[in-house]
Amino acid sequence: MVSVDTAHRSAERAVRTRLLELQRATGLPVVFGGTVPGGGRDGRFAITAQVGTISDALSGLVIRRGRGLGGTALERGVPCRVDDYAAARAITHDYDTMVAEEKLTSIFAFPVRVDGEVRSVLYGAVRSGDPIGDRTLRQAGLVASQLQVDLRGTPTAGLPPVDDGAGDGTRRALVELADIIAATSDARLRERLARIHREFSGAPAAPEPAGDPTAEGPEKLTRRETDVLRLVAVGASNSEIADQLTLSVQTVKAYLRSAMRKLKVRNRTAAVHVGRAAGLF
Repeated sequence: MVSVDTAHRSAERAVRTRLLELQRATGLPVVFGGTVPGGGRDGRFAITAQVGTISDALSGLVIRRGRGLGGTALERGVPCRVDDYAAARAITHDYDTMVAEEKLTSIFAFPVRVDGEVRSVLYGAVRSGDPIGDRTLRQAGLVASQLQVDLRGTPTAGLPPVDDGAGDGTRRALVELADIIAATSDARLRERLARIHREFSGAPAAPEPAGDPTAEGPEKLTRRETDVLRLVAVGASNSEIADQLTLSVQTVKAYLRSAMRKLKVRNRTAAVHVGRAAGLF
């Protein structure tokens, strides 16, 4: 049986190796990242590997779920990118001091998912003020896919599997059911569905909603609708989005149709344009 320490060291080595490949593949001056213990169930991870940094500001930095760019990627499980970190409205600014010390401007954070859990987050950044393009993010996706394979055989920090022995099909169904629960406006139906989810997943409480609507204007999208648009924005196909979010292709299409309706546009390209203008990604 592989010890937790051995598994952790193996995962960290894989991250360091893939970061070097990420830098070579993208030409980015700065890349960094770390493994996510327990698939992020404790709500945080640390940056443990860096290439191209000019200070120790990022070394060992603990990133918390939902905070900053990496914490948002951890929470949502999708790539997140900002072209002007200091002015970005879609993230919190808990780590501005460290980012400023490294003189970083445009940054992306790419979560690496294994069996539905985020096991690592890879970052890429520039100091020039230039935006990071979609092609660069797609190249990062290829490296992330390689790291996904590396990590698939590495246990997570000694914690039990999320699904308690359920297969991939069951996990997909439970994730999709949680999304349906979050999108259901009928309170009685939502509670019945939540009870079914608890019975099949063994969870002690109802699943956390996939997203609350944002406060105003064209930004009134659920979290899942925003996640789908984030991936559309980097050129992902419906099947790639489905794999990344552990959904069916039909569910992805449904989220995309709903997002386009709310944004009052007729195609996915226009939806991405409006979403970017609204500061969603």
